[in-house]
Amino acid sequence: MGKPEAISAIPAVDSHALISRLRAVLPSPSLLALPEETKPYECDGLSAFREVPLAVALPEDEAQVAAVLKVCHEMRVPVVARGAGTGLSGGALPNPLGVTLGLSKMKRILHIDPLARTARVQPGVRNLAISEAAAPLGLYYAPDPSSQIACSIGGNIAENSGGVHCLKYGLTVHNILKLRVVTIDGEILELGGEGLDAAGYDLMALMTGSEGLLGVVTEITVKLLPKPQLARVVLAAFDSLEKAGNAVANIIGAGIIPAGLEMMDKLATRAVEQFVHAGYPLDAEAILLCESDGTPEEVAAEIERMEAVMRASGATQIRLSKDEAERLRFWSGRKAAFPAVGRLMPDYYCMDGTIPKRKLAEVLKGIAQLSEEFGLGCPNVFHAGDGNLHPLIMFDANVPGQAEHAAKFGSRILKLCIEAGGTITGEHGVGVEKIGEMCDQFTPDALETFHSVKAAFDTHGLLNPGKAVPTLHRCAEYGQMHVARGKEAFPDLPRF
Repeated sequence: MGKPEAISAIPAVDSHALISRLRAVLPSPSLLALPEETKPYECDGLSAFREVPLAVALPEDEAQVAAVLKVCHEMRVPVVARGAGTGLSGGALPNPLGVTLGLSKMKRILHIDPLARTARVQPGVRNLAISEAAAPLGLYYAPDPSSQIACSIGGNIAENSGGVHCLKYGLTVHNILKLRVVTIDGEILELGGEGLDAAGYDLMALMTGSEGLLGVVTEITVKLLPKPQLARVVLAAFDSLEKAGNAVANIIGAGIIPAGLEMMDKLATRAVEQFVHAGYPLDAEAILLCESDGTPEEVAAEIERMEAVMRASGATQIRLSKDEAERLRFWSGRKAAFPAVGRLMPDYYCMDGTIPKRKLAEVLKGIAQLSEEFGLGCPNVFHAGDGNLHPLIMFDANVPGQAEHAAKFGSRILKLCIEAGGTITGEHGVGVEKIGEMCDQFTPDALETFHSVKAAFDTHGLLNPGKAVPTLHRCAEYGQMHVARGKEAFPDLPRF
């Protein structure tokens, strides 16, 4: 393949002049330009794509962020914002002709207001650190992605992250009130507000999940919730994936909105049980973890209804967490699913698609058939309550052809999601990983509209270029590639 269009269209920059100008606006330790300094930033959690940036800027405050962006705007240099690097779609993949803007030094919790139940934080703050800081006040931050121990709130904004409790408490976009954002030309915007509503268009929601294409977030005001008096988890085992999938639809159909509703199949539970010893039944084809929280009376009544629905749906075993330690152990298994699968094979490819809940059983059956077709194991772990699938395709990159097989398998799963009326991502984003599949999901008119929105914020296309939204030319190439030889997997350069 030749150079991707997003890279080949960018003129070469005078790197010495760029470094000189950046040194004038950043402290010396905050600018990395030597090869051994920039190499660690070559990828995020999706390591199939790698590029080394010209330089890495590590600003310490909002003023330095604005100054870096102004320099890059004036010199027409691409900028890729980066949080903790835990993303799984290549969204933080550097541009080799540009600057990676790392926000890891901006990690202060600026203020917690226990009366308003809000926290004002910088983008480099870890997701879990917000709840840890609010815990003495009896409060916590609800979105809890599996990587919450490491991922940053700024990255959560970029991808609109969820977590195991997103069914009841919502995604990142539902748990933030206000953003401070710096545009590519250095202008500082305040979006949203701390009141019940904010005047004008909902630009805060537009910014959330925009994958760094529209601006760089420098401050976030999040909602905090009071800790529930009690939380308990029902673990239900099923002898078929179809029954477990139907149970999810039946629970929601009964008007029950659990705090969390997660599903794992037999491959996943066996991998996890060896890793954390959560006490999962290993003979079940699938298990559901269904949490209720609130007052003791509310929890007791809701669990009684949950158990009735699960029995009617064909559950072969139902267990209720007997104490807080067991509840946490049940959840620890689900949250450790990714590293647990990583112990079984040298490599795995984590997918992220979303489907209507009523189609869960149908799509799971389709994934099982694809697993047989490609000859690759595929444990399934996902946020069942909102239909967000995370199939984990296991392969060995040292075996010729297996990486390509895994990528084709993943693309077929995303097509299943689209055909079921779903989307190609729920919370991991598009990045470079799924930019081809965007051509499957959206019409040319819709893609042009996305580009128009991008141009309104970033006229020259300097913020995270070539990510998330493909050009029509790229879609034409993608279509021709499908017709000619099937989807090309993991090329040497990103699929911009």
